[in-house]
Amino acid sequence: MTSDPDNAAYVRLVHDKGLRFDRRRLLGMLGGAGALAVVAACTDSPAPTPTTSASGSATGALAEVASETAGPYPADGSNGPDVRTLDGIVRKDIRSSFGTASGTAEGVPLEFSLVVQDRSGRPIAGAAVYAWHCDRAGNYSLYSTAVTAENYLRGIQVSDATGTVTFTSIYPACYTGRWPHIHFEVYSSVANATSGDGPIVKTSQIALPEDVSDVVYKTDGYSASVTNMTQVSLATDNVFGDDKAVTELATVTGSVSAGYQATLTISVDPSGEEQGGGAAPTGGGAPPSGMPGGTPRAACRAGRAALVVRHPAALRAVRRRAGPRPELSPAVPPGGSRGLQLSPAPYARPALRP
Repeated sequence: MTSDPDNAAYVRLVHDKGLRFDRRRLLGMLGGAGALAVVAACTDSPAPTPTTSASGSATGALAEVASETAGPYPADGSNGPDVRTLDGIVRKDIRSSFGTASGTAEGVPLEFSLVVQDRSGRPIAGAAVYAWHCDRAGNYSLYSTAVTAENYLRGIQVSDATGTVTFTSIYPACYTGRWPHIHFEVYSSVANATSGDGPIVKTSQIALPEDVSDVVYKTDGYSASVTNMTQVSLATDNVFGDDKAVTELATVTGSVSAGYQATLTISVDPSGEEQGGGAAPTGGGAPPSGMPGGTPRAACRAGRAALVVRHPAALRAVRRRAGPRPELSPAVPPGGSRGLQLSPAPYARPALRP
């Protein structure tokens, strides 16, 4: 069955808003809803706290990097495959596939680094970062039709004494409806990152600057990105648009011939915990080869079936508004990540376009 590309773009627009999309509608829903059907999930044990370079309070004045959706192509077990558990995933150079796959992503060289700090500005050593992004054609390995047999442009690194992780990669494309970006998840340890069920400390994205992107997209293999960049801005992007990526915009230096180096310093709460990626591919502009995981309407139905509220303040607000807590039972959304589940009935998303 061939999906309608306009409808695919529409439903993926809904998904790529992720946490922000759901949070805004959740707040509106809390203002006028009656009783909510709430199921609170349980965790077996608290996540271990990574070491920091100095003693002191875990709470500081630095703003935390914004939480964002992991999108529909995370390969973290929340929507299909889980590449984190495979031998070879802990690596710096993510340009080539590993294991039984053998492809290599072509494109302008990019080395990107994340410097992970706590909210007091102290580097966090021993944290693990899982990073992934699309290739120069806008395809995501393991999902997009052209590269389902590949697992390139995905990897895990462990932060050093300065809190830094670095990946050797290529510059990602700008596909329809999204600003150029790189996804990442922060874990308290490499054991949690590779176990398949370790808690996620932070899920967010790196935004790449316009001037560098414009130069890169004039090179071979990026032709579709030239047009796509003219149709989106940081202000209109459905993920970065609320604050123009104020905590997520990387600093990039270099050149096409020598390659580029991108750096982003982020602050996180080491004791924080968030749920994994999107339940189904829905929203934000589809990569060129389309959406995996069934038809757009089926994907949207699956997305509605399990709304995962990740922000602790939102959880408390739900509980206050809902009154007495209903009987607890383990709620497991698609992919196995546990989280607070809301009945889909009071959560009215817009009807799909014909």
